[in-house]
Amino acid sequence: MRTTIRTAVAVALAGLLATACAGSRTAPGPAAVDLTGKVRLVSYTSCDDMAAGLRETAAGNVTPWGFGDNLMMLARSDVAPTAKQAVPAGTYSTTNVQEAGVDEPDLVKTDGHRIVTVTKGVLRVVDADSHAVTGTLRLLPEDQSWAPADLLVSGDRALVLFQGGGILPFGAMAKVRPGLTGPRYVLVDLSGGRPAVLGSMTVNGAHVDARQVGSTVRIVVRSQPQITFPTPKENASESEMTEANRQAVLRAPADAWLPTYDVETGGATRTERVGCDQVSHPDAFTGTSMLTIHTIDLSAGAAPFASDTPVAVAADGDTVYATPTSLYVTSNPRWWFPRPVEDVAPVPGATTPAPTPTPTPTAPPELTEVHRFDIDGSGAPRYVTSGAVPGRLLNQYSLSEYEGHLRVATTSGAEVFGASPGTAESGVYVLDSGSLARTGAVIGLGRGERIYSVRFMGDIGYVVTFRQTDPLYALDLRDPAAPKVSGELQITGYSAYLHPGGPGRLLGIGQEANGKGRALGTQISLFDVSDPAAPKILSRFHQPDSGSEAEWDPHAFLYWPQSGLAMVPLTNWSKAGEEGSAALVLKVGDGGIDQEGLIRHPRPAAHGDAAPVDEGIRRCLIIGDHVWTLSDAGLKVSDAATLADQAWIPFA
Repeated sequence: MRTTIRTAVAVALAGLLATACAGSRTAPGPAAVDLTGKVRLVSYTSCDDMAAGLRETAAGNVTPWGFGDNLMMLARSDVAPTAKQAVPAGTYSTTNVQEAGVDEPDLVKTDGHRIVTVTKGVLRVVDADSHAVTGTLRLLPEDQSWAPADLLVSGDRALVLFQGGGILPFGAMAKVRPGLTGPRYVLVDLSGGRPAVLGSMTVNGAHVDARQVGSTVRIVVRSQPQITFPTPKENASESEMTEANRQAVLRAPADAWLPTYDVETGGATRTERVGCDQVSHPDAFTGTSMLTIHTIDLSAGAAPFASDTPVAVAADGDTVYATPTSLYVTSNPRWWFPRPVEDVAPVPGATTPAPTPTPTPTAPPELTEVHRFDIDGSGAPRYVTSGAVPGRLLNQYSLSEYEGHLRVATTSGAEVFGASPGTAESGVYVLDSGSLARTGAVIGLGRGERIYSVRFMGDIGYVVTFRQTDPLYALDLRDPAAPKVSGELQITGYSAYLHPGGPGRLLGIGQEANGKGRALGTQISLFDVSDPAAPKILSRFHQPDSGSEAEWDPHAFLYWPQSGLAMVPLTNWSKAGEEGSAALVLKVGDGGIDQEGLIRHPRPAAHGDAAPVDEGIRRCLIIGDHVWTLSDAGLKVSDAATLADQAWIPFA
């Protein structure tokens, strides 16, 4: 019997796993592991050198089903804006990002004069003063409007990031090379009265993430070798299938590993391939994945793709974190599932012994590799160093660079099949950012639990772990060599996202839970963290039977300290047939949280579309005295003081 478990299903199942009940943070942590010097990048000397190294390594990691089991595959203005006087900073909100000076892709961007959105395959420019749609550009055919997209903006240039799936961002202009159906990045000119496509880049791989500093965008892509594996013979054993695939890998040319991408400008398309001299590798790697970093300068006139000099690393990667001068790409350990041995029974009377069953593999170590690149400037990134820490990251907020050190929060033992109950625990590791060598660590957090949220704020860190209750740990990180827990708060439920709420205050967005850890609905918490040794809960808002996109996507959360308003999209499923989607508007004071009201969008008429319009609010903005809310159906303008409706801008 052969059993395979697809990775996407595996990831979903892993989120449902739980280990035994919580224990003390003082329990012994995992053994210290320092891979500095063992996880370093080395450039290949030639294509022959690269091909030989990748073939040999990838052949040792191929399975009867190719490389699939080894990889975690998740995944508009009449008046030119430049003619207007700049809107003062602080009078309009921007994308909720992790680091100041580093923009992140999102559904909507604003400069205070105009709002640029991308929904259901259409880019729109809306004038904030007149409340009018002043420019529209369809980038996808209507039957592909479900494809997810984000955007980044610099001046009069917008880069729309489609994450893949065979989309055609600008219809007949696109000449898609057969087999090249990966992510596509479309550059749009926003000046004048009509948005216009300037060009696009389509990559053969999977979109990981992107970051923008100034006008320079760094895009991280992950790809697999393009190798055609033979069709298995009838009744072939797993070992025979593996050997056939191994031989296919050993015969593959160097080009099979080199990432490719298509660039289109002026109606002409050219295919580019990353050069062997642009590829590096760590000492230990699988040969089954390649990371590529593309650099696009949005200020480079009409041909920003021409200056792209991509760099590639023979490594895995799934999480991107950046400061204005450093780009970090990390790879979580692979999800591991023990594959049953083949059922091989001896044949009665046979003189030849039956084949030896393939033993069940042992789980790989839970180590997260970290690669750091220097992005100070607009040129190609420069590799600096690599390192590793035990455990798995939750998300980009598990990383923070501060005063020459990188802090990394991980959980070990919680999400691997076969883990012993109660062995999960978390820690924060402090690495020297220049070498990524271990400087210090605090471990043993949340025994039997896993991390649900992390926030680093200067030399203080906050970590939430959860299984049945929510310990909020406050960490003293002033001494990088001796980080320590300074305080702890036990409450029910958990915070999935933490946000600064003013001096001595911390906001948490998550779920309330009962004593058995069952989620009961959206919870917004206000913590007093003015004394790191004694964090306290000041106020909690609970909306039963509801959830918010802000729990897993911080871009959906807006906190406006000027007025104390906090806003999150909210979906309520308590009663069928009721309007269940709204923007929840809260007032956050120094000592409490009060509900100001709800903003809802009109429900659009049904048209029988394959991808029906959703009136669910996704994002909230503030421009001057107005709140703007965005859904697939349109934009609503509300008075920031009273929440009274001011305008409705439908996306027809």
